Amino acid sequence: MDFATDADVEAEQAILAVLRAARPADSYRGEELGSSGNDGADRAWLIDPVCGTLNFAAQTPMMAVNVALRADGRIEAAACADPLAGEVFWTDGERALVRRDGRDRAILPSAATRLVDVNLDPPFPNGDRFLAVRMLADPAFAARFRARVLSTTLALAWVAAGRRAAYVTDGHLRDSVHFPAGIALCQAAGCVVSGLQGQPLHTGAGGLVAAADHQTHAALVEMIDRQFTALPAAREAQGCQSGLRPR
Repeated sequence: MDFATDADVEAEQAILAVLRAARPADSYRGEELGSSGNDGADRAWLIDPVCGTLNFAAQTPMMAVNVALRADGRIEAAACADPLAGEVFWTDGERALVRRDGRDRAILPSAATRLVDVNLDPPFPNGDRFLAVRMLADPAFAARFRARVLSTTLALAWVAAGRRAAYVTDGHLRDSVHFPAGIALCQAAGCVVSGLQGQPLHTGAGGLVAAADHQTHAALVEMIDRQFTALPAAREAQGCQSGLRPR
């Protein structure tokens, strides 16, 4: 294993030791060590020990530690820690808070920064219809927002805390250990959270749009929809020009 992977595994082992001591009857699923514990348990802990491993390996201080508790199909509690900043964003399913210097304070979303984080890392399950990098070239995006690429789901905690206006990613996220903590934080903070096309999470095209407010969310979904409709239309036109009928 390389240095970054060693750190991932050691971090996951440390988290598991704490959880197993407190909740020995639960199940656990981590990015590095896979599933363990009681397979039949109603409570499952989802662990992403270092989200932003490449940043960490490159000595770039942008990473997070994500832990979420899923019970009866929903996230009941979650934490997203920024160890280098000394901050832990957390939710009990109702409140969204950040702990710093041993004190908790409520966080609220805001679109004031106009900064939108996008995930440009593969896989891209909708790549034939949508790519986040193409959205950045949309004149409507440049007129309203400014792009950032944090490359860690800490960006979702920042949407919940008003440091980012929104976050966009492609992908099928239902069984991912990376996203549940950040999504739960955004939902508890009152963000607008949906799939790529504004649909309920984990349905249709999948993906994620988490925005500080309805206006920001609607603007981003409109830009994304242009990609979903433009490419099929272009293919149909190309087929017609070549004498082929679209199937």
